[in-house]
Amino acid sequence: MFAIFGTIAMAQESKTRDDLIIGAISAYERERYRGDMSVPRADGELLRRLVEENDVRHAVEIGTFRGYSGLWLGLGLLQTGGRLTTFEIDSNYAAEARARFKRAGLEDTITVVLGDAHVEIASVQGPIDLLFLDANPYGYIDYLEQLLPKLRIGGLIVTHNVKSPRPDPVFIRAITTNPDLETRFVHMDDSGIAITRKLR
Repeated sequence: MFAIFGTIAMAQESKTRDDLIIGAISAYERERYRGDMSVPRADGELLRRLVEENDVRHAVEIGTFRGYSGLWLGLGLLQTGGRLTTFEIDSNYAAEARARFKRAGLEDTITVVLGDAHVEIASVQGPIDLLFLDANPYGYIDYLEQLLPKLRIGGLIVTHNVKSPRPDPVFIRAITTNPDLETRFVHMDDSGIAITRKLR
């Protein structure tokens, strides 16, 4: 009986934390700036689903921005017990995102690294379960080359903006012609997402 009560208490605590994050997501959506570059809600929901369905324990994000996509990743990681390291070059956005994650109760789940991700990702330790790219698309190929060796077999690279505004053809070729990778494209009615799985 005591074990049952313990399980119920844990479920209630998880629900409370979920509600806190969902509340932060809703607050962000109400406050969203005109021309906001954050991912659409549908893309955020996809990120959460990919984290949960693939039991992601170690996620890396390039391009924190204001923290909206990080909230969705954090919501999924709350279920898997995983952690997110997210990289942002703009100090104002990094500070805003840190504050947002703290209000959502995710300060122990998400680490924001301030600096040029092309340099800072050298410190990332593998294995990575999920890599989310949402920055300047012409930097994607460098991130891929640096982090692909640290991605576990079966791990995912989720890439935003593969349709618009300016996809890098070199990167697209890299994720579609490498026999060690399998890529499918989704949400192409918007800016487009590539989901790439490392096969071997």
